[in-house]
Amino acid sequence: MKSYSYVAKDTAGKTMKGTMEAEDGQEVLQKIHDQGWFCVSYTENLGGKGKSVYKFSTKELSFCCRQLAAMMTSGLTIVKALDILYKEQEKKGATQCCLEIYEDVQKGATFTEALEMKAGSFPDFFISMVGAGESSGTLDVTMNRLSDHYANENKTNNKIKGAMTYPIILGILCVVMVIGMFTLIMPSFAGMMSEEEMPAISRVLMHFSDFLVAKWWLILIIVVAIVFGCWYALKIDSVRYRFDMIKLKAPAVGKLIGKIYTARFARTLSSLYSSGIPMVECLERSSRVLGNRYIDNCFIQVIDEVKQGQPLSTSIQKTEVFESMFCSIIYVGEESGALDEILAKTADYYEEESDSAISKLVGMMEPLMIIIMGLAIGLCLAGIFPMLYGSMGNITA
Repeated sequence: MKSYSYVAKDTAGKTMKGTMEAEDGQEVLQKIHDQGWFCVSYTENLGGKGKSVYKFSTKELSFCCRQLAAMMTSGLTIVKALDILYKEQEKKGATQCCLEIYEDVQKGATFTEALEMKAGSFPDFFISMVGAGESSGTLDVTMNRLSDHYANENKTNNKIKGAMTYPIILGILCVVMVIGMFTLIMPSFAGMMSEEEMPAISRVLMHFSDFLVAKWWLILIIVVAIVFGCWYALKIDSVRYRFDMIKLKAPAVGKLIGKIYTARFARTLSSLYSSGIPMVECLERSSRVLGNRYIDNCFIQVIDEVKQGQPLSTSIQKTEVFESMFCSIIYVGEESGALDEILAKTADYYEEESDSAISKLVGMMEPLMIIIMGLAIGLCLAGIFPMLYGSMGNITA
């Protein structure tokens, strides 16, 4: 059953708008005609029953998968499991979305089809895994794998957020201190020395202080414009491609980011491949999970070569995205015929490396923020002290 939006007119010429469920467009016309109306136009809603805009977080996905796996392992049907699941949701959007999925499955749609109708609410990776689980009859096992996968994703996200808290606080504190020194402290020293007697650094800082006090709104507009410009520029494919490439090629930082990408790629590829999904589709979805345009572009060639029969390890090695050790491990898995098992163990190893890489990245940011803060304060003091000493000299004289 599909959802349609329609525009119709009654016998009095009044315009009527609404939505209805029907098998096809012919049934829509028939239902409108049965009400005594004339159909002006109708369109199919691709999102099913009113496309849901609620997006599930990794924590919510892990919880839902764990609950579904437990219920199906206990012998409950998917319909009954979904009936229980939607009632356990805490957020209104999640409850409504799960309810619509339950109703679609109850009407005869497969679980995968019901999820596809909720485009935007669930990741493509999740839908692919569910489809593979339904096809192989191992949906309960697949749900357990998905639960572990999203639990790890949530753990990694929380580590990144937690690790970034201190550098962000330092950054905010640095900005506040600089603004305070230039708007509150520097102006108080303005009358202690004439502009001709001021050293060059004091003169420059005093002019900047005057400009900041008088034209703060202009600086605010410039900052907002720069932030918006960067955000908009990253929406452009060519700019985003170049930015993502720089992240991976940057000295020191690029290697650490590469380890984080390797861990995520290994875990995703392992989960998809062990569920029986063809390797080409596994590669397509695994590269998209990383969210890096440069890697996506590299994998176009990898996928083409795998389709032509080349070994995955050889194709990935050419991209120079992942470490040589990772490519060697894939080669061993291909030769031994145990690629899924080796990928799972490799994912565990690189997730530990990913945690270490995150800690190192944050460790590099903390002293950098402290150095910037120290330079800003030192610059202000370098401009203030000459004026202070000069005023004291005038007093003694």
